[in-house]
Amino acid sequence: MEDASRGEEENSMFETSHVLGALLASSPLLARAWDRCAAAADGGASSLGFVHGGGGEGEPVCVAFSGVQAALSAAAGGGGGAEIFKPVGLRGDAAGRLFAPLVAAEPEDAGGEPVAVQALALQGFLRLCGSPEFQVLLNQIRGKAVVFTGHSLGGAIAALVALHYLCTSSSSSAFAPAPPVLCVTFGSPLLGNQALSRAILRERWAGNFCHVVSQHDVVPRLLFCPLNVVPVHIVVGMQLHQLPVRARRAAGVVATVTARMADTNQESLRQLIQEYAGEAAIEQKLAAPEIPRGSPYRPFGAYVLCSPDGAACVDNPTAAVQMLYATFAARHAPETGAVSPEAAHSCYGDLVLSMPHHLLLKKRLGATATTPATSNYDVGISIALEASGITGEATEAALARQWLKTSKRVGRSPSLNCASLARRLGRITPCRAQIEWYKASFDANIGYYDAFKQRLSPKKFSKANMYRIKLAQFWDGVLAMLDTSQLPYDFHRRAKWVNAAHFYQLLVEPLDIADYHRNNLHRTRGSYITHGRERRYELFDKWWKQKGCTDPSTGDTSATTTARRSKFAGLTQDPCFWARVEEVREQTESAKSERDMTLLARVLKDLHKFERRSSELVESKEVSIDVIAPQSSYSLWVKEWNELKLRDEVRTISFQF
Repeated sequence: MEDASRGEEENSMFETSHVLGALLASSPLLARAWDRCAAAADGGASSLGFVHGGGGEGEPVCVAFSGVQAALSAAAGGGGGAEIFKPVGLRGDAAGRLFAPLVAAEPEDAGGEPVAVQALALQGFLRLCGSPEFQVLLNQIRGKAVVFTGHSLGGAIAALVALHYLCTSSSSSAFAPAPPVLCVTFGSPLLGNQALSRAILRERWAGNFCHVVSQHDVVPRLLFCPLNVVPVHIVVGMQLHQLPVRARRAAGVVATVTARMADTNQESLRQLIQEYAGEAAIEQKLAAPEIPRGSPYRPFGAYVLCSPDGAACVDNPTAAVQMLYATFAARHAPETGAVSPEAAHSCYGDLVLSMPHHLLLKKRLGATATTPATSNYDVGISIALEASGITGEATEAALARQWLKTSKRVGRSPSLNCASLARRLGRITPCRAQIEWYKASFDANIGYYDAFKQRLSPKKFSKANMYRIKLAQFWDGVLAMLDTSQLPYDFHRRAKWVNAAHFYQLLVEPLDIADYHRNNLHRTRGSYITHGRERRYELFDKWWKQKGCTDPSTGDTSATTTARRSKFAGLTQDPCFWARVEEVREQTESAKSERDMTLLARVLKDLHKFERRSSELVESKEVSIDVIAPQSSYSLWVKEWNELKLRDEVRTISFQF
């Protein structure tokens, strides 16, 4: 069984690294995207900031964005990296509306870290959004296959446009599939933090992003450094270097930036990037910390790592960080000499044109000879390393080989864990069935909530309590796996698990409430709802509230249905109903002896409010039959409340309600 599992893993690794890189390199997609980027660069600072073309029969619309305006703005405004590249949260009034799905569940991501993107790219994107021409373009391409692309800062802006396009498309049609959109960037700086990466994975949009990075390009790796040491003139200068000569002469700030770039010590710059990119790679290996020390920025989507020897593709953030470091740290071959930062950043046109020819002509015998290979899996790893520019003799080869293997296991682990968890859910289902049987045995007279609270029928109580604890342990284990990224990022949006968690909550939380009140914890700790509720129930509430717009594959809208029931629900639909009953019973008791008319009026207002709410639930049959059992706490409260309303002072105060 282990051998079969390992074989499946090896095949997956071979296919998703070198083969995917070769597929992209041999397709016309990258060349066409680069042609659009070159056209956007030729437009220079006077352009609208984007160009578009294509859209014929069977051909996607290709929209390329220029980062020149953003670069000119940064050059003219001055300021250091900590200011220009500072992370900006997307919860603001303007950005929050443009990226609503990404910020919808922020508290659950990265321990509460808000989704944020770099200020310079966001500024360029918001400037675009204010352009009527851009809004016309968005309307024209709506519903069509589209490729957004950009080079350097233009790539970061293109990624934000793609995210906005995906957000608006998913918001306008909750159950429609994701629109046919792909974002291809060339030499783009890092855009967002880990929370953004998690949000994109949660929305299943990672496959919509393809970042092409040459082996020694500093721009995609520069923002691994602490922002206060990032040389802004490098990123700005690289972008302005793409301007036509005439446009460079017209822009006065270009000469200043170019002079600063010429004065930069290339080896010092390389060492700076290598140090902090290496630190980020080690953090990924150790899975610590959640918020990076050097820089908040981390990759998302797929990364195509290019070299003169080919291309390899990695499709998870951990592998991207590690391979961005390993490929950059691999030294240049002596015969080729060092490549200048400008040349490494502007070589994408040559790379995308030469890679298809290289794939046809290359002999792969050299790849298998560099490392003793014992399987197709090892051959695939060797080819992927060579294609990304890491030779077998390179110092980083052994480390990169291990990272590729480990990252692929980590990448598949959540899906395998989810499948294993499904089997465990099947094994724990009898515990749930036993509690359902326990509930049915008390429905007619007192209800299972009060029976559990009063410990009626000790043998039945002991079994129900044992099954309650076992189910709690199972679901706490599920959440622990989710918290440590051992499950898919969209796990809490999958209908199977949302429904299972919700059913468990409706069935078992009343028993937790009964246990809480039986042990008088409401007197020592306070109200169950505010002080005693387990974290799992609060999370399950969030999952259920999001359910109506998170299962497009089935179109399930049961979370928001308004159809009236013809018979009582199997389980009371308010999981905290019995906690509210306990609170109003205490309020009713206190109202009997209350002499302060102001306090009495306040208590009666709350009681009237619960009466209306509970009556609506009963009339619409949103409660289980045990709620109206003759001896249930709710039925007893109704009697007590009706008696209280007969008092003269209560009738006088209640008249206003």
